Amino acid sequence: MNDPRITIMQGDITKMEVDAIVNAANQTLLGGGGVDGAIHRAAGPELKEECRSLGGCKTGEAKLTRGYQLPARYIIHTVGPIWKGGQHNEDQLLAQCYRNSLKITLAKKISTLAFPSISTGAYGFPLERACRIALQEVKAFLDQNPGIKQIYFVCFSEKDLKKYQEAFQTMSA
Repeated sequence: MNDPRITIMQGDITKMEVDAIVNAANQTLLGGGGVDGAIHRAAGPELKEECRSLGGCKTGEAKLTRGYQLPARYIIHTVGPIWKGGQHNEDQLLAQCYRNSLKITLAKKISTLAFPSISTGAYGFPLERACRIALQEVKAFLDQNPGIKQIYFVCFSEKDLKKYQEAFQTMSA
């Protein structure tokens, strides 16, 4: 899976100078904890106003807003599944988060994109499993879309970074 267009790094997604960042949002799209709260704080109050007009977002779907005070031009909001033991379509819903976010990149001609680790915080999705799903979906998308320049996985913690790197190396072997 050695694709130079995939970068795994530790950092703050709100500081990424890319066309778009992905927000691991809740269904209201009005901000919350973790990466969602950080993105809303960094983007400014205009983001919440635009999100109010979107009528929320279902699990697995994705919606686009402007980036406002962020370096990124756009924010793609996607709602990951809450982990309930793995028997409630969690894997498929998480894969849909990535697929639907990536579909927006094509529609908006976005060529650089940064993802957080969707659903692995408060939503409790097992990190290793989420890493595999994320990387498989992004790799499949990149194979079909050579116009995408770079996709970043921006990990908040060193633990997340290591799990993403391990999953990437395993898939590359």
